[in-house]
Amino acid sequence: MKAHQAFDNMFKRISLVFLIGILAWAYHNTCPPPPRLCGSPGGPPVTGPRVVLRDGRHLAYNEYGVSRDTAKYKIVFVHGFSSCRYDASVFHQELFEELKIYMVTFDRPGYGESDPDPKRTIKSLALDMEDLADNLELGSKFYVIGYSMGQQGGWGSLKYIPHRLAGVALIAPVVNYWWSSFPANLTMAAYKLQPRQDQWAVGVSHYMPWLVYWWNTQNWFPGSSVIAGTPNFSASDWELIAKHRDQGQQGLAESIFRDMRVGFGKWEFDPMELENPFEKEEDGSVHLWQGDEDGLVPTSLQRYIAKKLPWIHYHEIPGVGHLLPNYDGKKEAILKALLLGKN
Repeated sequence: MKAHQAFDNMFKRISLVFLIGILAWAYHNTCPPPPRLCGSPGGPPVTGPRVVLRDGRHLAYNEYGVSRDTAKYKIVFVHGFSSCRYDASVFHQELFEELKIYMVTFDRPGYGESDPDPKRTIKSLALDMEDLADNLELGSKFYVIGYSMGQQGGWGSLKYIPHRLAGVALIAPVVNYWWSSFPANLTMAAYKLQPRQDQWAVGVSHYMPWLVYWWNTQNWFPGSSVIAGTPNFSASDWELIAKHRDQGQQGLAESIFRDMRVGFGKWEFDPMELENPFEKEEDGSVHLWQGDEDGLVPTSLQRYIAKKLPWIHYHEIPGVGHLLPNYDGKKEAILKALLLGKN
């Protein structure tokens, strides 16, 4: 009897040790490795200009168009998911020179050569943009263009720094299915239009953000199709795809995975409850551009946003996918609508 009891006790101890080991393994695999900071020993080099932000972080940027001193229009462009400051999707050499446009793009925190921000929120990104504009002396007001997941900067600027805005354009802005103003039946229908693996990846980002790294790096279940390099692009999108340099050089946790946690997580506000920041049309305007063949962002939800915010100029383009600004004539249309008020 005593032998059996001793065996039971030993088995319980072994089981406890095994359970602790499994939990330690699981925890280790949910924790990403630390980022490799640009300019740090062993980290990637710093190859371009950077500004120092209010909290000491560095933000890398790139400039296009005419000089700041001669520019009539100054634009801060916010790149999308898994992109970088070299994304010049709306850059048009002839038009920039004709209209005297200056544009600055920047690596969002954790991307490219910008320091990570483990506490990144929609608000902190808006304040980063304001810091960047002040460091570059862009003046009291500037334009903002946010593309795809760069909508975090677009909506964030409308919420937190509306007094600094001359106008805003949102291009194929990624939608958070959990914004409270959306009717449940509408978001559920739109959610189910996405590939099953993206439904799971987005759901994990919202409900279990601490699991995002593990979910998209394990081999048991399919992670995000965008991260896997097989996004739900339209046929016309695939014809336009161009290669970008690797902007995950500091590690994926603080760039694309942080993007998913912020973009699809719990927002501090609902964009559909925003008020028009411009009292008069001549003070500025807000535009939302959407292709009706966009396989990543449901058109039905963009239409609802436009209905809830009638002061937004909504442009739905037939036969166009998520890579909207790369289609013929769309760069000019986006810029002229934003800067000159031409639809």
